[in-house]
Amino acid sequence: MPTDANKQEKKQLRKQHKPGTKEKRRRKQRRRILPIWLRIIIVLFLSALALLVGLVVGYGVIGDGNPLDALDWSTWERIWNLITKTQ
Repeated sequence: MPTDANKQEKKQLRKQHKPGTKEKRRRKQRRRILPIWLRIIIVLFLSALALLVGLVVGYGVIGDGNPLDALDWSTWERIWNLITKTQ
């Protein structure tokens, strides 16, 4: 049978391992290679690049047009006019 001393010792050990106790474990600090603001800029840049490449491939390869015409403003005006049916 466990004695009273053993019971108290077990209680103290449980208190030490409970989350939220006064003694907090020290974590190893994680050092970021790229700051968050730089990550956001990189993601936005890569998204814009993917959009442009998708436009060129979609218009030039799939649509059988000149690939660089997808980047021309007059092409998009013509498409907008077709969609809104203005002449």
